[in-house]
Amino acid sequence: MKNLLKTLGLLVVILFAANSTLYVVSEFERGVKLRFGKLIEADIQPGLHVKMPVVDDVRIFDARILTVDAQPASFFTVEKKRLIVDSYAKWRISNVETYYKATGGVESTAHNRLANRVNTGLRNQFGTRTLHEVVSGERDLLMKNITEELNQSVLDSLGIEVVDVRVKRIDLPQEVSSQVFRRMTAEREKEARELRSTGKEKAEKIRASADRQRTIELANAYRDAEELRGEGDAKAASIYADAYQRDPEFYAFVRSLNAYKKSFANKGDIMLLEPDSDFFRYLKQQTAK
Repeated sequence: MKNLLKTLGLLVVILFAANSTLYVVSEFERGVKLRFGKLIEADIQPGLHVKMPVVDDVRIFDARILTVDAQPASFFTVEKKRLIVDSYAKWRISNVETYYKATGGVESTAHNRLANRVNTGLRNQFGTRTLHEVVSGERDLLMKNITEELNQSVLDSLGIEVVDVRVKRIDLPQEVSSQVFRRMTAEREKEARELRSTGKEKAEKIRASADRQRTIELANAYRDAEELRGEGDAKAASIYADAYQRDPEFYAFVRSLNAYKKSFANKGDIMLLEPDSDFFRYLKQQTAK
């Protein structure tokens, strides 16, 4: 029993000693070793390492690419136009020793300092460009310049590398947005009125052209119809004349029959004629000539 207790005690001592002397740095971490608070080893690489119990302290930092989300800030362009800019930056630890000495290994401290540097860089870049350039014209160049300027300062002062800086959103101040919105509305209404006016003008031209074509077509059709009608009437007159010349008496008789038919079609009609009128000539004749 005593041997078992001794064995268990020895295991506890070994585990405590191992826990106090051994530590692991993963692949996405970096670390520094302190002895009585003084830095004795910087940029500890990934792997299993040994430290002295009690006297040594190891600080581990995240070496992956991190994001600092800066608070929206107000900047002025070269045209003295105020903009509200919301941005963020991607960064990672480049020099572990410098990073620890500058920030004490506190990530929030690094975020605050880098955010201030980002806002300063944006203010400098926006101050030399127009609104169009910062919004669309030279936006990529602006971000590249800011990244390069930040790296020139933060690499030596903070021990970090800025991978990228991006602008999430650019807004006009509320009082300016209302004015811009009203001006845009007025411009769109003016453009709409111009388009409607142009459309009405084109519609009138098309309508006038269509009316002119219609008038011309109707005139041509009437001319052709009159020509055809004249030709028909001439042919009819020629046929009537030829028939009349062949047998004038028969032609006169047929015309009288047609006249009788039309005159006596309505029984209510009354005709007042002289008894010896030529109208009744064929009714009086009892024998044909």
